Amino acid sequence: MKKWKINRSDAQLAAQFASKCDINKLALEVLTSRGFTDFDSVVEYFSYTELADPFIIKDMDKAVEKINEMVDSYRLICIYGDYDCDGITSTALLYNYLESMGANVMYYIPERSDGYGLNEKAIKSFAQKGVELIITVDNGISAVEEAKLIKELGMELVITDHHQPSQTLPEACAVVDLHRHDCPSQFKDICGVGVAFKLCAALDGGSYDAVLEQYADICAIGTVADVVPLMGENRTIVKQGLEYLKNTENPGLCQLIEQTSLDRNNISSTDISFRISPVINASGRFGTPITAVRALLSEEEETAQDYVKSLVSLNAMRKNEESMIISEIFEHIDKYPQVLDHNVLVLWGKNWHPGVIGIVSARILDYYGKPNLIISIDDQGNARGSARSIHGFDVFECLTHCSELFEKFGGHECAGGFSLKEENIGALCSKVYEYADSMENMPVQELTADKQLMPEDITIANVKGLSALEPFGAENPAPAFAVLGAVVTGITPLSQGKHTKADFRYGNYSGQALFFSLAPEKACFKVGDRIDMLVRLDINNFRGTESVSVRVIDHRLSGVKQERYFSAKRCYEKLMRGESLPSAFVKKIIPSREELVKCYKYIRSAGATTCDNMFMHLSDDEMNYCKMRICVDVFREKGLVDYKASLMRITPCEVTSKVDIEDSPTLVRLRGMI
Repeated sequence: MKKWKINRSDAQLAAQFASKCDINKLALEVLTSRGFTDFDSVVEYFSYTELADPFIIKDMDKAVEKINEMVDSYRLICIYGDYDCDGITSTALLYNYLESMGANVMYYIPERSDGYGLNEKAIKSFAQKGVELIITVDNGISAVEEAKLIKELGMELVITDHHQPSQTLPEACAVVDLHRHDCPSQFKDICGVGVAFKLCAALDGGSYDAVLEQYADICAIGTVADVVPLMGENRTIVKQGLEYLKNTENPGLCQLIEQTSLDRNNISSTDISFRISPVINASGRFGTPITAVRALLSEEEETAQDYVKSLVSLNAMRKNEESMIISEIFEHIDKYPQVLDHNVLVLWGKNWHPGVIGIVSARILDYYGKPNLIISIDDQGNARGSARSIHGFDVFECLTHCSELFEKFGGHECAGGFSLKEENIGALCSKVYEYADSMENMPVQELTADKQLMPEDITIANVKGLSALEPFGAENPAPAFAVLGAVVTGITPLSQGKHTKADFRYGNYSGQALFFSLAPEKACFKVGDRIDMLVRLDINNFRGTESVSVRVIDHRLSGVKQERYFSAKRCYEKLMRGESLPSAFVKKIIPSREELVKCYKYIRSAGATTCDNMFMHLSDDEMNYCKMRICVDVFREKGLVDYKASLMRITPCEVTSKVDIEDSPTLVRLRGMI
């Protein structure tokens, strides 16, 4: 179960705003719930943000001067990129622009196995090829030693990056990074391709007209993929990029749209996030990022088709590898269920693809709601890890606590990476548990709704009006709403039972809700139940008839007291970790015979259930989550149920004789603690 936070909107204020503009009231209520409480801020949100003069950026004039000098004298330039979508689009954009200027230019992107950023081997190979200028895109700001080598080998360096610099900047002709403390640019949150885009505008004399028309589509893809805030200049770039993407003449982008089955006339930032950028990123994870660059640079449709077909195939391999790793993780958890009792999960396996473990970490975070470290060990005993976290638990600080075990590590609050030797993984587990399990107020994963939806809010006009808030992305998410106390009036399986459609009544509104990846028999509700839902709204067009589509993000039975759930769950995990608890508390969590019978009867009648579903149906003033889990442990120990920890799923076993549960090891241990 995830924690819900339902924001309060100001309907009266939204109505005042609506009287002054042509934005509908529901969209304006979303904005009021997000802190837009004066009309000027609303106007600013919807206004077109002019792209700032690129020459405002520190060292941009020096970068332009050096690049023009090299272009004019036809000296060899190498663009040095990165293997993610931001780095790939940056490389393709700048290469195409310089080539159109008549430059003698090549590009290079390291393989993931080579590591991020400039490396000595590549630099030396450039010198042998006669490269005279290296331009970095989406990297370089930390390459202090590599910059020295470039100078020693007689080459020059221009850095364009968007990552945070350290106190010492690399020695270069120009260091173009908006996060430099001495850079006067007001908007700092541009990604790597955004910086490359601004460099091209600067090379064009400071005008954005030509580069927007030529590259806004590619720049929008890299911007959305890099999860930078879609506000200010980023919002302008992405809005224009989405428009240009509809009519793009880039053969590679045309093929990406076609082979990912997108509606060319209705491409959104969400489509970029979940359909286009994963395909581009797959080249850096499973193949070579050069494939994606070539796809974006292809001038012939047939050539682009072949490259994109390869990318789609690599993305399918990526999905298969993800599924394989997650299956192995589930098997490990089923064998060692105690790993889930820790505040941070540490999981590892042999030869997991290092290009995928970051995605797996994000999926494990979403599934269990806990920060985690996912580690892949190769045949030589070298281990690489990726970490993901939630706001409130700084995973970089956690890694810093374990720093003596790492060969290399880095990151920020919600993500990190590291490498270490296989023999240190056991010690790493201990250090992570030492750091995280001692936290009294460990944060939990949270889902936010912009407001509680009223029945009268659910109209086609209102839902269409939400599109005014696009493009959606980081710091401007698609609106989510809470529907509280809806009555289920019908349940229909979809796609051979993979998904569920539920008819519901909500006040005077009757509609249908879609629950993806939820089989009807695994739902917590039945016809007649009242449920709460967090939903996103869209318009469904079927045979010319429009209707409101309600897609469920999360759901639960009405009346669940989530604070009690999380508090009792923390107590259960402490108990399982062997931490001491007050004897008065232990007395309260030992289930009575009547409570054991109540739980067992529910499991038998349900046939199969999950811990969360069971909690929703049985929780009351006496039965909390901790006590309920103790009941399940007792039943498991006595062979009455099978418990699959990875799915938190409880299934009753066939029982042919009477079972005495009083000597259950769990009950004996708890009584001994009093």
